[in-house]
Amino acid sequence: MFQQSHRPPSSPPLHHPIPQHPIPPMRSPPPVQQQQPLNNNPYIPRSGASEYGEGAGGAGEGRYGNLFNDTTAQVGLQVGRNAMLAGQEYVEQNFGKYFSMSMPTLKSYFNVSNNYVLRKLFLILFPWRHKPWARQMKRSEVSGTIEGYRDPRDDINAPDMYIPVMAFTTYILLSSILAGIHGVFHPEILGYIASMAFAIVIFEILGLKLGCYLLSISNESQLMDLVAYSGYKFIGVILTMIAGSFIPGLLIKYIVFLYTFSAIAFFLLRSLKYVVLPESTVNAATSMTTTQRQRQRRIQFLFMYSFLCQFVLMWLLVKS
Repeated sequence: MFQQSHRPPSSPPLHHPIPQHPIPPMRSPPPVQQQQPLNNNPYIPRSGASEYGEGAGGAGEGRYGNLFNDTTAQVGLQVGRNAMLAGQEYVEQNFGKYFSMSMPTLKSYFNVSNNYVLRKLFLILFPWRHKPWARQMKRSEVSGTIEGYRDPRDDINAPDMYIPVMAFTTYILLSSILAGIHGVFHPEILGYIASMAFAIVIFEILGLKLGCYLLSISNESQLMDLVAYSGYKFIGVILTMIAGSFIPGLLIKYIVFLYTFSAIAFFLLRSLKYVVLPESTVNAATSMTTTQRQRQRRIQFLFMYSFLCQFVLMWLLVKS
């Protein structure tokens, strides 16, 4: 027997895969493309155009451009404008005579000077020998026609709002200071004093307007004139409170009160004459008789307002 040599089995030959398609040649990467401008983006508005479609050349090219060009919208705007004008005209016709006051008119009540304030305070406290009491008229420099009354700066007899407002504020502060001196001050006293003083002024104005209505008194004076005249009483009230608090004895307080009351009552009696007693130029005998009766009633009303009403109101303000 032949002895066979033991040989390790040989491995089969390796076969690499052969590509069936041609291999493309290697190329460099493509160049980076430039970013498209924002104007080509449909979600970004174009340059020079607003969000509401207003371009550089005009309006009405965007999403909301046709809103105000619509016929229905224009009709609605026109109707709203007409309704607003009609409402304004109605208010002016029905309430303008009671509140016929604009910003220039209100500003004229504060057109004062230091000289006017000093002279006005002296006139209120010492009115006995003052003449004349008639207000001066303001005429146009071009045509010479009457344009109304002069401002307080140019007329000592004109009512102003500066002195009444300052006197009203001083009265509230002085009442609080005196309450603190006597040890009875509390924070609510400011609101109480201000509310009571304001209520007294409102009551006085309403009573004056009611009397003018019942007596058929028609005048061109405005509401602010009456408010100004009603505020002058606080000057006498302040002097009375100072005299009663810093001068011992009630006699001095009563003397100051009676004098200031008499001075303010006389001042109102002469100042309100052009409001309550307008001049009448009637020639008929029957009409003159009627005018005389009205004049007597108006004199009585003016006397009651200037003396009786002021006495009660000033006493309430001093006692508070």
